Amino acid sequence: MNRHSRITGTGSSLPPRRLTNADMVELLAARGVETSDDWIVERTGIRARHFVADGVFSSDLATEAARRALEAAGTDPASIDLIIVATSTPDMVFPSTAAIVQHKLGMAGCPAFDVQAVCSGFVYALTVADAMIRSGSASKALVIGSEVFSRLLDFNDRTTCVLFGDGAGAVVLEASDTPGILATDLHADGRHVGILCVPGHVNGGQILGDPVLKMDGQAVFKLAVGVLEEAARTVLAKAGRTEADIDWLIPHQANIRIMQSTARKLKLPMDKVVVTVDQHGNTSAASIPLALDHAVRAGQVKSGDTLMLEGVGGGFTWGAVLVDF
Repeated sequence: MNRHSRITGTGSSLPPRRLTNADMVELLAARGVETSDDWIVERTGIRARHFVADGVFSSDLATEAARRALEAAGTDPASIDLIIVATSTPDMVFPSTAAIVQHKLGMAGCPAFDVQAVCSGFVYALTVADAMIRSGSASKALVIGSEVFSRLLDFNDRTTCVLFGDGAGAVVLEASDTPGILATDLHADGRHVGILCVPGHVNGGQILGDPVLKMDGQAVFKLAVGVLEEAARTVLAKAGRTEADIDWLIPHQANIRIMQSTARKLKLPMDKVVVTVDQHGNTSAASIPLALDHAVRAGQVKSGDTLMLEGVGGGFTWGAVLVDF
């Protein structure tokens, strides 16, 4: 009997503080930085994003998203035997945010660790969890993407600070006789480290380097469109499926133009693409599970649908997962 993994529950968490583009215009104007709602929407499709309050961390958002996913799956924390958190904004240097989430859920004993692949993080984490379940190393996993990117932003750089938001999304992934995750494909190319990075680190109690986000937007766009199509076609081929089998494309919510371009290349109409970037901004590793949970709870994604999840992020990293939901 072949062992597979299936998503049995989804959950998400957004901080209550919501900033529209008008709020961002006002915030930046106070710093002498000019932008406009039209400028942001035209280039990115973003209209609003959520920022955490002081004292709220990735583990807080992750724990709330996890609880909602557990509830949706009809299971309790004690039955979970693996926790993976995808994040680029951990609570602290160590221990892992996953270990902190484990404690906040009142659990102990099962493996818990973080995955750092920036905006591809959830796709990476889901792939790792699927492999561990298939091998018999785990039977029921919590896979979470959680970010507080608002703390990495340079609010003097209008080209990046308007793009990102905070949030978390989670799934419960369980062993099953029936295929759920059909195929996965992961890649990285470290030659492109410099086009999207936060080049700072802690040394001797001080921050060295520049601890805010840096991005070459044009370079990221050019790379993203090509690799996302390639990864999508690879997982379709591995699963013996075609573009026509995709019910929903759930891409990393970075930029509406990248999403539109990817959909065109896969011959998918935009009404088959789950879009939340307009309300959430780019939430990095949280964006795919956030969008998935939003679509499930809105009644878009239904049991039996075939989903293409794909992400691209700093590193440069990218990957895709084909799922029968």
